Amino acid sequence: MASAYRALLLDLDGTLLNGASEIHPRNRAALADLEDRGVRVMIVTGRSAMSAAPILDSLDLGLPAVIFNGAAVWCHRKGRLLEERVLANRVVGRALEFGERTEDLTLVQAGERKLANHPTSAAEAAALDGLHGVELVERGELRVDCIIRVTFLTLRHSCSVAYSSEVSAHLDAPLYLTDFPLNALPVHRRSSMQVVDVHPPCRGKAEALRILREEHGIAGEEVVAVGDATNDIPMFAGAGLSVAMGDGMPAAREAAERVIGSHESDTLADLIAEVFPA
Repeated sequence: MASAYRALLLDLDGTLLNGASEIHPRNRAALADLEDRGVRVMIVTGRSAMSAAPILDSLDLGLPAVIFNGAAVWCHRKGRLLEERVLANRVVGRALEFGERTEDLTLVQAGERKLANHPTSAAEAAALDGLHGVELVERGELRVDCIIRVTFLTLRHSCSVAYSSEVSAHLDAPLYLTDFPLNALPVHRRSSMQVVDVHPPCRGKAEALRILREEHGIAGEEVVAVGDATNDIPMFAGAGLSVAMGDGMPAAREAAERVIGSHESDTLADLIAEVFPA
């Protein structure tokens, strides 16, 4: 029986990756089989190129990956960005002013650079654990060229949505913001910090649907999208089938059409066997 779907969009953290940032062997084999059968598989992640590259290299999928929550596209085979949106200088200036005024931990990310101000507490230092290639600098050194994302982390708020509203009001510009409690990430389950990511204007992870449509003639209704967090909701909205992980964020589970098992299991392989029958 032929599948109604021609492509799979897949988040990394909390979806394809388990808590140890590893891929279950059965899930990996299922993805390789999909590609062999001509199904398009695309990784769609909030990670930077630096952070996502080792995983993308190990998967060696044919399509490039959407990274930075839709603000850039990375080709692992060419080792470079294919698309890139950057924040306006005015926005960067206001963002850095916000970080200095609030003394919130501030992280800026360009294509191949990732810089953060020196942490001032154990909680801030722990929040940077697991980030690949972060350069710790003075706040005055955070302004670099071609910044794709500015990230703020704080203990001043107990709700990431309220924190995002504060950041948005200060920046006062058309931007794409995402927010989440840091403990939504498996490696930071004990953290109380709230996170806001500031991106240039874009469709978020729904940019992956645009790429499939423009470059491969695949309509949204022919796509399965799988994720676990609120930043996955834009691609859920445009996909023919949206699937959330069972241990994902409540808002993501509510937005999805289906909820499957844990990211610690091989449940993705079961989903693939069902919706992409051989």
